Amino acid sequence: MICYAKLKLPFNTEKMQNELSSFKHEWKAHFNTYYYEGSWTAVALRSPGGQSKNIIPELIADAVYIDTEVMPSFPSVRALVATLKCPVKSVRFLNLQAGAIIKPHRDNELAFEKGEARLHFTVITNPDVKFYIEDERIPFKEGDCWYMNANLLHRVSNEGSTDRVHLIIDCEVNNWLSEMITLSDELSSKKDDMGCDVSLVISELRMQNTESTNRLADELEKQLNDTKTNGAGSF
Repeated sequence: MICYAKLKLPFNTEKMQNELSSFKHEWKAHFNTYYYEGSWTAVALRSPGGQSKNIIPELIADAVYIDTEVMPSFPSVRALVATLKCPVKSVRFLNLQAGAIIKPHRDNELAFEKGEARLHFTVITNPDVKFYIEDERIPFKEGDCWYMNANLLHRVSNEGSTDRVHLIIDCEVNNWLSEMITLSDELSSKKDDMGCDVSLVISELRMQNTESTNRLADELEKQLNDTKTNGAGSF
């Protein structure tokens, strides 16, 4: 499975920061206080039914996602979403304020291999924000975009003196997004807890049947075979 991948999806960080600084709409606290300590708030720009109060999209199955009344306040977000060549589900800002922590947890079934990918666009951060996926720290920097396997155990602490704001976009996986993720220059993959390897990723790449995806599938298949033969490898 793919644990994380840094994607080449640029966005106008400065414009987004300016739009956030002039935004006066109420931020809603995450309702499940078991998950965090301190202040962790959200603003929904696209949600099930277009309701800004729906900040937790995974609670609503088979929902139709529509822009909320908040989206017009963020032209930079609307421009970014327009560049994504895949079905876009929820779009939210999440603010982990200084001193707050998000406890270790999993977002069930939210993973590339399950057909849905969560993208983190880093809008505001500081060097003392520590985001771990399992036991590996991911070096988020302003302007970065990362795919994170939210089905894996992850946690965050903001040990700095300023807030951390990410734009979180949940997307359905299609050929374009598969290629963006699997061809990343910074990608980590491994066997999952059930002992499955990257065969699902290889199958997905074969289905796309392009020169680049077939080449990557060949490379992953070779590494997989080496792992099985030698008992060691990058997975």
